[in-house]
Formats: sequence, structure tokens, C-alpha cells
Amino acid sequence: MIIALNGYPGVGKLAIGRELAALINGRLLDIHTVYNLAFALTEFKSPEFRETVEKIEAIAHDLIQRLPPQQPVVLTTVLAGESDWGAAEWQRIVDLGQKRPPFLVVHVSCDLEENIRRIQSEERDLKRKPRDPEYAIRNQNQAKPLAGLDAENLLRLDTTSMSIVEAAQTICGWINDQKTRP
Repeated sequence: MIIALNGYPGVGKLAIGRELAALINGRLLDIHTVYNLAFALTEFKSPEFRETVEKIEAIAHDLIQRLPPQQPVVLTTVLAGESDWGAAEWQRIVDLGQKRPPFLVVHVSCDLEENIRRIQSEERDLKRKPRDPEYAIRNQNQAKPLAGLDAENLLRLDTTSMSIVEAAQTICGWINDQKTRP
């Protein structure tokens, strides 16, 4: 099982992903674990950055494939809008999901005021995450569609008034519902 949490920065994907992985006895691979080597050693969005990310993802996806088949894996990502590179990155996630079904997609969001509050958290520095409130404002104003809108198993989750635990429990309940669907 692959559960992909997709959403703009500062909506709570990593915190929810940690809680969800604990609830379902799963593994967590967050986007910053993949991206931080590229951020540290290359220029953002350069050919070297993209190549580094793709190589790290290939290693990570290979390791995920080696896990026991019943081991759920939670991924976090930020893929929105239309770009060739973003589409290719999303396709790699979809391919992984098809190899380890079911493939479940959760679009995580929150309202702008809450997004601004969350994105300014000092804890975000530890993962080299953006903290500028203008980033949240720009993302929400542009409202580029998140990758995965066409996923067979899609949950749209507004976490504005939810705790991390409530959000993870909601996703866990949805996952259980998906397992019982014919």
C-alpha cells in the first residue's frame, strides 16, 4: 500500500504523515528526506538538482519495493500545476503505487490564515522548509491543481480545524473504507 499525501507547503503533510505511519504501522518517506541532498549540493531546479532528486527517488523506490508487501508506505510530496518534470515525478509515484497496491492519494489543504500560521513555524527550518508567509499566499492565490486529481482512490482533506491526530485518524478511517470496497 502506498499513501501519497500531496499538498502545498505548510498544510501539515509531514506531521500528519508521521502520525499516520504510526497508526498503520507503516513507513514514512517525506519529500524533504528526498530533496535535502539536492538542496544542499545543487541549485534549486537546475538540471543537477533534478538529476539528484531522480537518483535519490530511484534508490528510495527500490528500497520500498524490498519491504514486505503488507508494509504500508506513506509518501509526502508537493506536486501541483503542469510541468514536464512534475508530471514525470508524479508518474514515478503512480508507478510505485501500482507496484504496491492499493495506491491511495490524499490532497491535504487548510485555509490561508492557518497555512500562514503553520508555514512560519520555526520547526520548519530543521527540514529546510520554506517559512515565508508570501509563499503560502502565492500558492493559495495561484491555486494550481494538485497532482493526483484523477486518482481512483482520492481523499480531499481540509485540515484547517483538525489536529494532527484527527487528520491522521480521518485518513486511517478512509484507508480502512478503501480496503473493504468491492
